[in-house]
Amino acid sequence: MNRRAFVTTAALAPLAPAASRLPIKKAVLLSMLPSSLTVADRFQLGRDCGFEEIECPTTPDPTAEAAIKKAAQASGLRIHSVMNSDHWRYPLSSSDPEVVAKCVAGMETSLRNASEWGADTVLLVPAVVNAQTSYGDAWTRSQERIKRMIPMAEKLKVIIAVEEVWNKFLLSPLEFARYVDAFQSPWVRAYFDVGNVVLYGYPQDWITTLGKRIVKLHFKDFKFAKRVAEFVDLREGEIDWKAIHAALASIGYKGSATVELRGGNSDYLKEVNRRFELILEGA
Repeated sequence: MNRRAFVTTAALAPLAPAASRLPIKKAVLLSMLPSSLTVADRFQLGRDCGFEEIECPTTPDPTAEAAIKKAAQASGLRIHSVMNSDHWRYPLSSSDPEVVAKCVAGMETSLRNASEWGADTVLLVPAVVNAQTSYGDAWTRSQERIKRMIPMAEKLKVIIAVEEVWNKFLLSPLEFARYVDAFQSPWVRAYFDVGNVVLYGYPQDWITTLGKRIVKLHFKDFKFAKRVAEFVDLREGEIDWKAIHAALASIGYKGSATVELRGGNSDYLKEVNRRFELILEGA
């Protein structure tokens, strides 16, 4: 083919379809908003920086709970999820009944927070494998104890969303899927963090494997530099965000995604939101 024919053929060839924007709500962690501000001002800042939703921590104090609810209503920044705060210090997989009781109490508070705020999920780290807790015990104990929470979750209409973290547990997408399926309940689903699996997998693979089990997402980036593994700002790490976009589109995900990054001022948060938008657009 000569040059003229090549140019003509290229001009007539159909363009590759542009990626469509994912129908995902952009959320921010409350902890990313400056703690020097009032609760009301933190929520308003999040809204002003372009976020649509927010994820808040377990809040046992009724006065603080009420202030958060008021701030959400005033700003229009919807609370979509509660991040349980006691699952690391007091893991459900512990052999100590007192430790487990503290975790259960924290989850009950989280579920009530979610119900009061209109959130539809509570994030739970289901177990921690360590020198005292074997993998098998972590699986069996956490399954048993989460099952006991399902009636409360169903009553409050709040999903328990288990997340894969660096807890030496749920180390493959096939295993994560089997763990969720074992509950046989719509009130237990997966909270998938794209950055947490880069050490031992590809997040796009996890997304397509987990599929409809995913109820919420955490977005952060990750890279290896000079043999040091670290979380970095969005689009500055090793994650293939176009592959993430394609995977989420393939499973028809339409929920929320929360950026889980370091906090900062208005300029920083607006830049985070801009990068977030580029990811959702498939850019």
